[in-house]
Amino acid sequence: MHDWAADGYTEAVAELRRAVAGRVILPGDPGYEQARRVWNGMIDRRPALIVRAVHVDDIPAALRFARDRHLPLAIRGGGHNVAGNGTVDDGLVLDLAALNRVQVLPGDQTVRVQAGATLGNIDAATEPFGLCVPSGVVSGTGIAGLTLGGGVGWLTRAHGLTVDSLLEAEVITVAGQTVRASATENPELFWGLRGGGGNFGVVTSFTFRAHPLPPEVFSGNFVYDQPHWVEALRAYADWTRGLPDALTSIISFLVPPPDWELGDEPRMFVGFAWATKYLQEGAHALDELRRAAPPDEEIVEPVKWTTWQSAVDDAFPKGARAYWKNTSFDHLDDAVIDLLVRRGTEQTWRGTGFDVHHLGGAFGRVAESATAFPSRAAQFWLNIYGFWNDAHDDAARIRFVRDFAADMAPHSSGGTYVNFMGDERGVENGDENGQDARDQAIAVYGQRKFERLSALKRQYDPENLLRRNHNIPPASTVTT
Repeated sequence: MHDWAADGYTEAVAELRRAVAGRVILPGDPGYEQARRVWNGMIDRRPALIVRAVHVDDIPAALRFARDRHLPLAIRGGGHNVAGNGTVDDGLVLDLAALNRVQVLPGDQTVRVQAGATLGNIDAATEPFGLCVPSGVVSGTGIAGLTLGGGVGWLTRAHGLTVDSLLEAEVITVAGQTVRASATENPELFWGLRGGGGNFGVVTSFTFRAHPLPPEVFSGNFVYDQPHWVEALRAYADWTRGLPDALTSIISFLVPPPDWELGDEPRMFVGFAWATKYLQEGAHALDELRRAAPPDEEIVEPVKWTTWQSAVDDAFPKGARAYWKNTSFDHLDDAVIDLLVRRGTEQTWRGTGFDVHHLGGAFGRVAESATAFPSRAAQFWLNIYGFWNDAHDDAARIRFVRDFAADMAPHSSGGTYVNFMGDERGVENGDENGQDARDQAIAVYGQRKFERLSALKRQYDPENLLRRNHNIPPASTVTT
């Protein structure tokens, strides 16, 4: 840990404090312990200093301080990233949470969002105008990390990923310059930002195309007990082949939290959201699954979008310990169904779960080369997530997630979603260096996209200052 007085940096920190409108927090300062925490309780890092920006002009000063002193740098938006990329040991954390303004322009059907906003901030601002931005499934998630990784959620089939609605991003480069990226301005950077993560600069704002949404969204869950899982999954596989784009569904296997009042045995949930005002068509589509696989219980009703978007927040509380793995696959066949059922049945504790996202629709119609997002071909995406409270459970919970992922590997179509990736460096290898960044990036993006992203990284961050992420090394530092 840096001793700023011993290092002779006392005046440098004082200059930084004078240069930024926000607060500069050092170890021992009031609020440091709370400020260093991120959502994943397994991540226990101690930054040398935290800069809480309250103005966009605070960002270049913080970047310059880290760059000039060769400090590790972490950029934090919502801090909800499972890998803990929003913090770093013995380095500088640039916290953007206070930059959370959301501006809705209903006449243009656009929304301009600062990088510290959460999905809850955006939904609360857009809902009164009958608009929405496609996003994730937990309201506390930060929009910046979600967008830069892609953005999978309840509107994926209806409107695509979050990045598919991105019109423009404002970026501060590591050199302190402000640039805009859109389809017509710095288009290559715009391509890389849509799935390439926070590798190319600090995005300060996003402008999204908004989509119409009814006052109440037809949504809910079919709930199945274990004896009916195989039948329900086979029916679901058939059902998803002919669904309208407006219907996005996610299957979840978990022991429900106590406040859900659904018992303490593993349950299978088929959650869904219908994205248009034509509720009769949505109800007809649900009837088809209901007839093919009658649920043991169902909770189906129109609700406000903000209510639906925050429905599972309590299952992912801040401070929970977490480790995730994910993969895409194309066929929900008997072999995959048997695996899902076996793993779901084994999962008899509260503290892990897994989701199967049904894709296709608008998501699948975007050309593979149009964005940096790893794969558009997949029909399903599996996310295996651990969330538990006791550190004594770490080994068993992590092993369950790893072993499940290994079982799924023969069925995988190869896609990996960076927003569902855990901290492979720390957990898998026990140190910060971990798996070689180049090999990991190629495994995620494929050789062709990696080379394009790596060249973009060389242009905007040649020294790889922004490496506390799912990193794409600059081309000058790798061999191909």
